[in-house]
Amino acid sequence: MIQNSDDMSCAQDCEPTIFSFSGPSGQIHGRGAGQPVPRGSADTLESRLPVIGAGDRCLIGGALPFSRQDHDYLWQARQVSRHAPAREVAAPPDLAYRDIRAEPSPTLYAASVAHALRIMDRSEPALSKVVLARTLAVEADGPIPQDGTFRRIAEDQSVTAFRVMLPDDPRHGGWTGRALIGATPELLIDKAGARISSHPLAGSARRQADPELDRLARERLQASEKDRREHAIVVEYILDTLAPYCTRLTCPEGTVITGTRSMWHLGTRIEGSLRDPAHPAVLLAAMLHPTPAVCGMPCARAAGLIQQLEPVERAFYAGAVGWCDLGAGGDGSWYVAIRCADICGPYARLYAGAGIVPGSEPAAEAAETGAKFGAMLQVLGLPGDTGMPPATSEF
Repeated sequence: MIQNSDDMSCAQDCEPTIFSFSGPSGQIHGRGAGQPVPRGSADTLESRLPVIGAGDRCLIGGALPFSRQDHDYLWQARQVSRHAPAREVAAPPDLAYRDIRAEPSPTLYAASVAHALRIMDRSEPALSKVVLARTLAVEADGPIPQDGTFRRIAEDQSVTAFRVMLPDDPRHGGWTGRALIGATPELLIDKAGARISSHPLAGSARRQADPELDRLARERLQASEKDRREHAIVVEYILDTLAPYCTRLTCPEGTVITGTRSMWHLGTRIEGSLRDPAHPAVLLAAMLHPTPAVCGMPCARAAGLIQQLEPVERAFYAGAVGWCDLGAGGDGSWYVAIRCADICGPYARLYAGAGIVPGSEPAAEAAETGAKFGAMLQVLGLPGDTGMPPATSEF
């Protein structure tokens, strides 16, 4: 049942949320007692999609995990609504926070970066990039309001806000209703008929409140050979992966600076035409992810190093979130699941990562991840610099 916002009733809005996305082009929400897509790994997704049937009410959405071997979490929504872009402003949550823990600490994270650089120096064949993440574990004195968190993060019109249901985790005790909520600037794949587009981002700099310092941060990023090299790895991977499925594939604008409220990024918009206009967006997403923007290159070797060096399992962080209308030629949009928090009851785990290439500086990468925590921390009512390394840190 796909409805426009004018047709929505209060009862429908109160249905449980399966997935929500809000960006510059509008919002889409899936609610109700959805039908699950049988769970499995990325390599089996195509064989599992027909199980949920077809027709004009076959819109699915959810999350693909970071690891291609882990099981996805996708649902066919009973009710789907579309709205204009969000314009509301939500108040911060009225919560006190009992505990905030960096896992790993900025110092240990920087040590992992240094270790990864040593491995890259001596690896054969070359490991050209690895993305390392760290987390902040937060505990509040009451349940963190997911609706309000999503509405607050959707206020930034330069990103796509998302909220997707996740499987309950027994480590949360009796709490249920787990969700991954965030605001990603990175489009993995968008499909409308034969037309596809992707907008990979790699290479980042923290935005500054002072306009002159902000301009300098942007210019330094634009001139950074290290960041441009990191970015080129991602763009080349996506072009190589999509090329066999396309009759046309271009980067019409080249690499340009793109910005959110908190970060500058190097970005390249990729556009193309599919050989098969009926190829579902969800299968294109499953084929592309994880890209070197969140994993590294070569991807399999980088993923192995990530497993060794990161103390917290990524689960659905750095996977993909999105929706796909199997009843409308497989059109849909999928995004890289970054700048997000895994929220259940009073617990939240925030994630941030940085791309490590030869020439990376461990202290700078720790600071970059700290800056990337900023937007989500502020949404939760915490200071945006909570994740930054202390000024006295020794790396």
